[in-house]
Amino acid sequence: MLSLDFLDDVRRMNKRQLYYQVLNFGMIVSSALMIWKGLMVITGSESPIVVVLSGSMEPAFHRGDLLFLTNRVEDPIRVGEIVVFRIEGREIPIVHRVLKIHEKQNGHIKFLTKGDNNAVDDRGLYKQGQHWLEKKDVVGRARGFYQENRVEDRNYLFLILEL
Repeated sequence: MLSLDFLDDVRRMNKRQLYYQVLNFGMIVSSALMIWKGLMVITGSESPIVVVLSGSMEPAFHRGDLLFLTNRVEDPIRVGEIVVFRIEGREIPIVHRVLKIHEKQNGHIKFLTKGDNNAVDDRGLYKQGQHWLEKKDVVGRARGFYQENRVEDRNYLFLILEL
């Protein structure tokens, strides 16, 4: 069994080797956390990389594609832009395209979204009584993506040069 073999290997190590392995593991975990936090600071997004979970954005994005996000406050939201947003009462963010923008005279912007593969807009997804999204609902905006090339079964990295 795999777990018993692992325990046997640990028992055979002297204290110095065991401390070294624990230290290496700790450094790997802390490095990954530092990279993630650094990406959060650079991109301004609480989640700089997300995975597409549904087919609502096909053919643009498929399940399993990775999106690279930014969320700079000073950048205006535009029609046609792909945003990742969170709806109150739902844990999982949604990836959809901005369909319409409603700007008030004071500069406050609200917007409506829709999945490319959906027949209707997202008002049915929003919380009851909510007809528009606001900037506070946005987790990030897609600036690049990674997807499998389904024709030749190779992986490629596609970046939108609007970073």
